[in-house]
Amino acid sequence: MTVVSPSAELETIEPLLDLLRGRRAVVLAGAGCSTESGIPDYRGPDAKPRAPVQYGEFVRNEASRVRYWSRSAVGWPRFSAARPNAGHVALAELEDAGVVQGIITQNVDGLHHAAGSRRVVELHGSLASVRCLQCGEVSPRGAFQDRLISMNTEWARRLGPAVEQAPDGDAELPAWAMEAFRVPACKACGGVIKPDVVFFGENVPKEWVEDAWRLFGEADVLLVAGSSLTVYSGRRFIYRAQQDGVPIGIINIGPTRADEMAAAKVEGPLGRVLPQLVEALRR
Repeated sequence: MTVVSPSAELETIEPLLDLLRGRRAVVLAGAGCSTESGIPDYRGPDAKPRAPVQYGEFVRNEASRVRYWSRSAVGWPRFSAARPNAGHVALAELEDAGVVQGIITQNVDGLHHAAGSRRVVELHGSLASVRCLQCGEVSPRGAFQDRLISMNTEWARRLGPAVEQAPDGDAELPAWAMEAFRVPACKACGGVIKPDVVFFGENVPKEWVEDAWRLFGEADVLLVAGSSLTVYSGRRFIYRAQQDGVPIGIINIGPTRADEMAAAKVEGPLGRVLPQLVEALRR
């Protein structure tokens, strides 16, 4: 495998260019795509250790739901205000150029769509909507955010603006704030509302996985963009690529669980490397 250092200039990404030229690429995108848009990740070089909410806890435990929604209510405005960065835009340009067939993303922020990418499989869902676990009704997150805030106006005033942003629209809160928060129920049936995303410990819906495999089937090369591949739901595509003889390219900061399988890897921020690829492939 050829590894390119973070300080490399354009010509040193040639091994990755050789991998992509004349081939149809499918991108497996991770949190590293969105860190340059101001959305923290779980496992990057600057990430702080933290325990994300588990699906079983959220479903069974009201206190877990209060903890999740209190933190999410504070983190949502900044998360929803994030905009695509140069890496997102470059992936959309590569799709326009016919190099990228589509994106299988592990992100839940919708920034690939916002950048103009058309074929995007959101493997873990989207925070832009919420779903009732009882009746299945889906509604916009913005409307649910209004309900969260209207039920907790005094809570929000006491909390104030000084909170630290965390991954996936989350925020760090003091203990009292995660106990005094009120969570609205489903308007239709009174059931439990959950963000329409896959939590840790939850299975990815079958139809989402099938959509991802259909897109993967068009790949002459699998390009990993900003993922450490720690989570199996994304890493499964690496195993299939290796099994089917589909070469793997990687752009990431730090090690991934596919480094030894990759034909080429570039170490660097996607907002710099991907625009370089766009420019080079236009020549």
